[in-house]
Amino acid sequence: MWQDWSLRRRINVLLALVLMLGLAINIGRLALEAAPRVLAEDQSVIRLTRAFVETIMDEVNDAPDPDARLNRIVSDLGPLRHVSVTRQGMPVQAPSSSGVGRAAPAWFIALVHPDKTSVSMPVIVAGRADTLVITSHPDDEIAEIWDGIVTQLVVGSLVGLALFGITTLVVGRALAPLGDLSEAMSRIEAGAYDARVKPGGAPELAALCAKLNHLAGALGEAVEEKRRLAERTVSLQDLERKEIARELHDEFGPHLFALRAHASALMRLPDAATLDVGAMRRHGQAILDQVNAVQQFNRRILERLRPVGLAELGLREALGALVRLWRESRPEVAIETTLADTLVRSNETAELTIYRVVQEALTNVFRHAEASSVDVSIEPLQQIVAGHRRSYTRVRVRDDGRGLTPEHKLGFGLTGMRERLLALGGTLTVASTGAGVTIEALVPADAMAPADAA
Repeated sequence: MWQDWSLRRRINVLLALVLMLGLAINIGRLALEAAPRVLAEDQSVIRLTRAFVETIMDEVNDAPDPDARLNRIVSDLGPLRHVSVTRQGMPVQAPSSSGVGRAAPAWFIALVHPDKTSVSMPVIVAGRADTLVITSHPDDEIAEIWDGIVTQLVVGSLVGLALFGITTLVVGRALAPLGDLSEAMSRIEAGAYDARVKPGGAPELAALCAKLNHLAGALGEAVEEKRRLAERTVSLQDLERKEIARELHDEFGPHLFALRAHASALMRLPDAATLDVGAMRRHGQAILDQVNAVQQFNRRILERLRPVGLAELGLREALGALVRLWRESRPEVAIETTLADTLVRSNETAELTIYRVVQEALTNVFRHAEASSVDVSIEPLQQIVAGHRRSYTRVRVRDDGRGLTPEHKLGFGLTGMRERLLALGGTLTVASTGAGVTIEALVPADAMAPADAA
C-alpha cells in the first residue's frame, strides 16, 4: 500500500505521525511527572505544617485554656488549601477547593495519588499527651496538573494542525511541478517537442524542469535534423541518378552511335564490287576504340557506385587503384599517398567510408581546386571519448590549390559525407587558408551502418 501512495501523501502521513508522536511524548512526560510532583507537594506541606505546629505549641501551653486554644488553632487551619489538621478522633474534613484549574477525572486521581497521606504528630497539651493528625489534600495540585495536560493537548493539537497545514501547503507547492513534469513528458512522448515546463518549486525540481526543457528542445532539433537529413538524402539520390543518367546519355550515347555506324559500314562492305580490306580494318579498329572507351567509362561508373576490389583486395589496394586512375587521367597533378604500416583491416562500413572520403576529396580537387599537388595520408588514431578510449582512422587530403572563399558553402558531396560520418560517430572538417584546402575525417574503426547509400 505504501508503494502506491504519492510522494505528497507519504510526506503528509509521515509529518502527521511525527507531530502526533511528539504530542504524545510530551503529554506522557507530564503524566509520568505528575505522581512524583504530587508526592513532593504532600511531603512539603506536611513538613511545613509540622514545623508550624511545633512552633505554636509553646503558645498553646502558655494559654489560660490550652485545649480551647488548640481547638481554635485547628479550626483556623481548616481553610488551608493543601492540608488539614485535626485532633485524633475528630473527623478529617477536606478543605474547600480553590477553583484553580479543571477538576481532574477520578481515573487520573487514582493514577496519580490513590491514597491520602496522613501523619500523626504527638503533642503535650496542659501536661497531657495528645495527638494531632496532619492530612494532605493535593486535589488542587492534581487539578493544576490535569489542567496543564489538557491545555498542552489542546494547544499542541492546534499548533500541530497549524504546522501540518502550513507544511502541507508548502510541500504541495514545492511538488506542484511534478504534475507539470509528468504532463510534459507525456506530451514529449507523443511527439510534442515544443512542450515546456515553467521552472518552480524546490531548486532541485526547478533544475529538473530546466533540464527537461533543454531535453525537449534537443529532441525537437534532432527530429528536425533527421527530417532535413531525410530530405537531403532523397535530394542527393535524385541528384546522383540525374548525374548518372546524364553521363550515360553523354558518354554511352555517342559511343553506341559510333559503334552502330561502324558496324553498319562493315555490313555494307561485302556488297561492294571489290572488298576493301583497309576499310574493314579502319572500321574494326574504330569499333575496338569505342569498346575500350565504353569499358573505361563503365569502370568509372562502377567505381562511383561501388569500389571494385575493396572487399576482395582490401582498402590499401582499392585506394591504390583509385589514385592510379586519377594519375592516368590527370598526369599534370602530383598525387602523394601515405598509408601507415600499422593500418589494419576494419569492418566493411569503415573501409568504405574511408574510401569515399578520399574519392570525394580527390574529385573536388580535380574539379575545382586547380591544384598542382595533392597529399593523401591515412593513419590510425586513439582518442578518449566520454571516458573511453576509441580507435579511429584519420584521413587527411591536402592540396595546394586556390582554396575556398569565406562565404563558400560545402557541396552536396562533402555535406553528404559529413552527415554519413556523424551518423557513424565520426567527424569531417574542411579548412582553407587561402592557399589550398585540407579535408580531415575521423572514421571510427568500429563503425557500423547500413550499406553504402552514396
